[in-house]
Amino acid sequence: MCEKHDPLAAIIGAAMPQAAGPVAQPGPVIHNVLTALSAEPEAQASRRRRLWELGHACHCPLVGVGFPLGVLRKLVDKASSGKVVADDYEVHVGAVTECATRNRLSEALQKELERRYAAVLLRFRGAKSTAQVAALWRAAVGNGDVAGAFWAGLTHPRCTPELEEQMCRDLHMVQHQAGACVRADLNKFNATLDENRRLTHELAKAQQRATALLAEKTTDAERHAAQLMQLRAQVVGKDSMIDSVRMELEQLRASIPGLETRARLAERLGQMEERERAMRQQIAELKLELARAQEAPAPLQAEARQVVEHVMKMPLSLRERAVLCVGGRNGNVASYRELIEREGALFSHHDGGLEDNANRLEASLAAADLVICQTGCISHSAYWRVKDYCKRNGKRCVFIDNPSISSLARGLEQAGAD
Repeated sequence: MCEKHDPLAAIIGAAMPQAAGPVAQPGPVIHNVLTALSAEPEAQASRRRRLWELGHACHCPLVGVGFPLGVLRKLVDKASSGKVVADDYEVHVGAVTECATRNRLSEALQKELERRYAAVLLRFRGAKSTAQVAALWRAAVGNGDVAGAFWAGLTHPRCTPELEEQMCRDLHMVQHQAGACVRADLNKFNATLDENRRLTHELAKAQQRATALLAEKTTDAERHAAQLMQLRAQVVGKDSMIDSVRMELEQLRASIPGLETRARLAERLGQMEERERAMRQQIAELKLELARAQEAPAPLQAEARQVVEHVMKMPLSLRERAVLCVGGRNGNVASYRELIEREGALFSHHDGGLEDNANRLEASLAAADLVICQTGCISHSAYWRVKDYCKRNGKRCVFIDNPSISSLARGLEQAGAD
């Protein structure tokens, strides 16, 4: 940018090969210089050069890479005791011009370079020869960190004019490559900006959808909360009504004497009515059976006669034994009694708690020698009481599913066989 102040720029531009790749190693010039220097005694100077003692060709690249534009403008403002209104290029050109002599600005730039790159200067201080300085410079170029190394190498006591020229050439190519990288990065940056704008637009749409959805859900939540409050109020009202009705019911119960007795009587009446309906149904069935028997008396009498003869032939020893029949149809009880007493046994009957008192069941079981339990005509409670009692006391019990006389005869036959 400042080639009009740099006479060496034209020479560097004419002698530099047009290479597309990055500069990883210095060219053959510095190699030849170092080879020649190895054969001659090196200068024994020990003091580092100041900024204004460097060649004018070094000032432009040094100011360009050594100072960020903001820092350079602040230093110029401070040196000029005011605010500089020139653009960045003019500030750069002015600073390069002032570096040729020792003045307030060049001293400020010298001080800032020493402060900013103190660590690099310390690393270069260990170099004892021109070859070592060149090696440090090549390493910095390879790492891409050339600003501090450029200042430390130029001001090193072992930096020769040949090494200084090579460093300027290398930095020139590094700047070209950096510009290409900047252009590539700028293209990527612009593409990233476009992508960012697109994503921002999509994000705004998504946020709008999310805001609308959130508003809808908030409205639904408020509506549900209002409905919940109404339902809670209704529940509280119903609870209050229930408490009031309970209090009124207690008052009514207290005002009606014998209400519980009446309720029990009403429940008992309902049970009696249910039993009456069952008995009426049973009577109807018996009448139907009687009509059928009257229509064909001969086969039924023959069957009854066969049953009696079969029972008479059974090897029973029921004489003077107590036989308890639990359950069965009430219409068949007389036939049960006749069949059992014919063998000289004592017959007793319990209906399993339908009409007879359930508390008398255990007394009847205790007095019996043989128990005939007709499981199809008793309640579950009576069935389990009979079974449990006989099992606990070792009493013989025969269970019959059918309440007919023939089933009773088979049960007696089973008991006789046992």
